[in-house]
Amino acid sequence: MKSLQDASERICELKGSLMAIDALLPALLEALPVASHGHLVRSFEAHAEATRTVMQHAPLFDQVLSTFEREIARMRAVLAGTAPAAPRTATEAALLTTTRVSTFQGPCSLSGASGFFFRRDGRLFLVTSRHVLADETSSHYPDRIEIEVHTDKLNLTRYAAVSVPLYRGGLSQWRQAADTAGDVDVAAIEIDVSSLPAPSILHAFGPEHLEPSGDVAEVGDALVIVGFPLGFHDTVHHLPVVRSASIASAFGVRFQQQGYFLTDARTHRGSSGAPVLRRIHHPNADRSQLPWQLLGVHSTRMDMRTRDLVQDESLGLNCAWYADVLMALTEPSKATMPA
Repeated sequence: MKSLQDASERICELKGSLMAIDALLPALLEALPVASHGHLVRSFEAHAEATRTVMQHAPLFDQVLSTFEREIARMRAVLAGTAPAAPRTATEAALLTTTRVSTFQGPCSLSGASGFFFRRDGRLFLVTSRHVLADETSSHYPDRIEIEVHTDKLNLTRYAAVSVPLYRGGLSQWRQAADTAGDVDVAAIEIDVSSLPAPSILHAFGPEHLEPSGDVAEVGDALVIVGFPLGFHDTVHHLPVVRSASIASAFGVRFQQQGYFLTDARTHRGSSGAPVLRRIHHPNADRSQLPWQLLGVHSTRMDMRTRDLVQDESLGLNCAWYADVLMALTEPSKATMPA
């Protein structure tokens, strides 16, 4: 009888010890640095597997083995419950697709514009207006540009300026296009990802964002233009601003036989190269993080030469080049295509 009582007391002591460990373990896990949590989980799984191997070759009762597996599962659940939340970007992804573009001729600053990132087949491009990189009318010929890239998911005040040369060996590095009506005012330049800071916090559109979402874009549809009008932006967090817009001409029809459609929006210099977006309310998985359809690339304001500058206000209309030109501008060059 005494041995049975001793056994019962011992069992009660073990239960009390386990409950104390249950209270201590989460406290220890919460006190660990966030960066150590993943290492702890991996180490725990490795030690559990090593112990399991030893137990399988030891003369133990099945109850011991099943209890071990149950406790391992319980510990695993405790570890999962104390895992730090995955860091979230401190702003909407669409704002991190667009960057301020500054143009330079040697050390001299020339102008400011907007641009956005486009990724295709693992390659990263900066898209902007062609006249930002070279403009014969105004004799604007920069030799490099600078873009800004965030370097911290949560602290958006941290960023780096990245210099992108426009010429190598006397040859322009950007891609441009022309159609039957002449030059298309869109350019794409490939970004050497090794030149970007680590980490680089940015989002990029892709071919999936050019595809219709099921509902056809129509005149009057609400749009947004994400950019840097007159260079204005959040100078603390280095984020663009958004202008509300709408489709102002028949979408899918080349306005006056040019490769653009019109938008109704208040825009300014510095917005050239900004993405023109339409929100998708039921995105698929490919567009879940960026629930937008990329319709166009903002180029310039549309006005009438015959407008009386005193009596008549500006039309408030703008040219947005159809974004499907990006598929031609980002095709692999013959030099990079497999034989």
